[in-house]
Order: sequence, then C-alpha cells, then structure tokens
Amino acid sequence: MTKPEERMNDEVRMTNDQSEPAAFDLEERTARFGELVISFAKSVPLNEVTRPLISQLVRAATSVGANYVEADDSDSKKDFRFKIGLCRREARETKHWLRMLVAAALELRDEAKPLWREAKELNLIVGAIRRRLCT
Repeated sequence: MTKPEERMNDEVRMTNDQSEPAAFDLEERTARFGELVISFAKSVPLNEVTRPLISQLVRAATSVGANYVEADDSDSKKDFRFKIGLCRREARETKHWLRMLVAAALELRDEAKPLWREAKELNLIVGAIRRRLCT
C-alpha cells in the first residue's frame, strides 16, 4: 500500500496560476491536505463500519480548505472570525474521524498518522491566526 504523499504525485491537482508557490501558502496547504485525505480515504477497506467514517472524514478534511478560502475572502472582521473558527473546528473534527477510522481498521494507523499530525498543525495555525487577528 502506498502512502497518500506518494499517490499525490500521480494524481491531477488543481493549483493557482503561480509557477512557484509562496513560502507559506495556507490556501495551498489546506487544499493539498484535502487531496491527501481523499487519497487516503480511497485506500480504506469498505465495510458497514468504515463507510460512514470515510464520508465524515472527507467532508471534514475538505472543509478545512473551503472555510479557509471563505475566511480569506471575508468582508468583515466578524465574518473572518466566524469562518476561520469553522476552519479550526473542521481540522479538529478531521483528527477525530482519523482516530475513529484507525479504530475500525488498525492496519491504517501508520498511514493515518501524518494526516492526523497535519490536521493538528492546521488546527494550531488557524487558532493562532484567529487569536492574533481577532483580539
């Protein structure tokens, strides 16, 4: 079984028109995170337990980036705070669904670990942004 990072090279990715990404592009990072989770979800064995967990995981993980984009385009500080808060909650929820999937399929533990770490990092980054810009 290949890791999501390795499968990522074989998949089509939609990116912005820039030839080189910025040193720290959170929009790109959250999009890649969603793509990695989708790749991981495709590798999960399907059964009556994993099927709903996969759906929840993909929804939460892809919502991290969607809510970040919404926050980035917000028109007010209040709207930004709300959207960035959603982004943070979805990152936390992603960690939860990864944990539940590993409980359902222990053989996925090593493959899920880097995704869990990235969800944790995104949660911490977005939380710091929210605290710094919205206090």
